[in-house]
Amino acid sequence: MRLRVLQWVTAAALASAAALPARAADVVIGVGDWPSARATAHLVKAIAETRLGATVELRSGATAELWEAAGAGEIDILPEIWLPNDRAQVARHVDRTHAVTLLPRGVPARQGLCTTQQAAEEFGIRSVDDLSSRKTAELLDTDADGTGEIWIGAEGWNSTRVEQIRAKSYGYDRTMTLIEADEPVAMAGIDVAAALGEPIVFYCYEPHHMFALHDLVMLDEPGHDPTTWTIRSPDEDPDWLANSTASTAWAVSFIHMAHRTGLETEQPEVTDMLARMDLQPDAIEAMTYALIVERKEPDVFAREWIAANADRVNGWLGQ
Repeated sequence: MRLRVLQWVTAAALASAAALPARAADVVIGVGDWPSARATAHLVKAIAETRLGATVELRSGATAELWEAAGAGEIDILPEIWLPNDRAQVARHVDRTHAVTLLPRGVPARQGLCTTQQAAEEFGIRSVDDLSSRKTAELLDTDADGTGEIWIGAEGWNSTRVEQIRAKSYGYDRTMTLIEADEPVAMAGIDVAAALGEPIVFYCYEPHHMFALHDLVMLDEPGHDPTTWTIRSPDEDPDWLANSTASTAWAVSFIHMAHRTGLETEQPEVTDMLARMDLQPDAIEAMTYALIVERKEPDVFAREWIAANADRVNGWLGQ
């Protein structure tokens, strides 16, 4: 699996942030760089255009970049806000400045570290504690540098920063190299490892199409204890990593939608629709499967989904 780590490192080295262009539509939707965010953004766009007559622009960016644009009034809708991941941005843009309105409905989600069922059974990789062992480090060492490799997320994800903190808090940062790379590159490495029966450990979140593709299990770890979590962001503390801890599992997570405060008076039909949208985990997983595995174009998929779920969409529109 040398190819896998080389792909991860290459992707991380080539990653760069793109400047966000000026707004040019009735509604601008921010699109995060993970599959479910793209699927949801295209779905909202298609409904707003075909059923509400709005002109919609999609604007891609990293998490912090999209939040800053929303806070500045340059983006109207953030279709996927992960909590507790986006805690710092919510505190700033929702609670403090009130520039963004967070919708209360949340979709249940899970986060943690995964391996394949085969790796758990054949190689005994079952617990976060196993990651600190020399044996596991050797099993996950794909470039013969003496440490294992774990993909912890894409550069710019809030969860990636938290996974750095978790690795330091548990101590496996001493036995593992923490890889930051774009998700498609990591998913390709996981596909290869699963096909070849090789051991692999990586950051995972659900809902996600990977759970439909492969037999995955989350590593065991102590249940979430909020007293063991102190998460600092770079904006709050230049020495954020040293001053943060997270030595138990992630808390139960939720995916929310948010919109620019004021959009409810400018585009009330759009914000009313957002407030009624109820996408459950199985629907989100099916959406990402269609985009990534079946390779459907997002705009085509969105229109097909709307046609196949007309009653549900009508309910979101109050019809």
